This record gives sequence, C-alpha cells and structure tokens, in this order.
Amino acid sequence: MANTYTQLNVQTVFAVKGRNNILSLNFRKELFKYISGILKGLGQFPLAVNGHKDHVHVFFEMNPISSLSDIMEKVKANSSKWINENRFVQGKFEWQRGYGGFTYSRSQRNDVIQYIMNQEKHHGSKSFKEEYLEMLKKFEIEYDERYIFEFYE
Repeated sequence: MANTYTQLNVQTVFAVKGRNNILSLNFRKELFKYISGILKGLGQFPLAVNGHKDHVHVFFEMNPISSLSDIMEKVKANSSKWINENRFVQGKFEWQRGYGGFTYSRSQRNDVIQYIMNQEKHHGSKSFKEEYLEMLKKFEIEYDERYIFEFYE
C-alpha cells in the first residue's frame, strides 16, 4: 500500500515437539540458515536465527505483507519438512504447536541479536523453560500453564 512505512522487529520462539534435544550440532547451523532463507522468500528480513538443542529463536524485521501467524506457519512447516527430507533425525520430526512472539524497538535490536546469537552459552546456566517463562513475564503476557510449551525437566 502506498505511503505505508513500518519498522516491526519481531522475535519468535518455538520448540521441538516433545521437547526432545534433537537439534544436534551436525545440522543446527544449516537449519538456521534454511529458516533465514524461508524468511527471505516470504519477503521478511532476518536479523538473527539461532537456538539450542530443543528450541529456536527467530528475530526479523517483519514486512506487514503477511501476518505473523502466516509467517510462522510457513517457517515451521517448511523447516520441519526440510529436516524430515534430509533425515537429520530418526523418525518423524515436528515442532510443538504455537510459538511466542515479542516485539522490540529499533534501539533494542543489537541487544536482542547478541542474546539470540549467544544461546549456547546462555543455556549453560538457564533452561529453556526458565528463559521462556521469563520472557512471558517481562512482556507482561498472561498465559495459561496448560497451553504453553510442554516442558520436561
């Protein structure tokens, strides 16, 4: 639409179904590159994609040509198909239903990028559950424990 100007910095977080630690180092970096490619193909601008053994953080500048839910549906569907076609895991790979979505100002971008790119180090001292619940609290998002990711300690 003419005369429309936006800057929407969005971080999404999603997890492996069953919270299995199956995003192994042997394909994790390629997965993150693939997800960046999906975003670019959807007309989005990836800023950082990284994660750990059981979850992924995606930070991108969102072009409002698509809704966040449509973008995430395509990212998750295409990336899980890619994992399955390349047989990176035994059995059928799936992401858990849903995702967390958080917005940031332009002034916060570098901090968010650094945070996402340091996931390996970050999760040496904090579980994904602790991280995710902290994000929900920080953003003052009310949630029902029955409908957040399945967490296994």
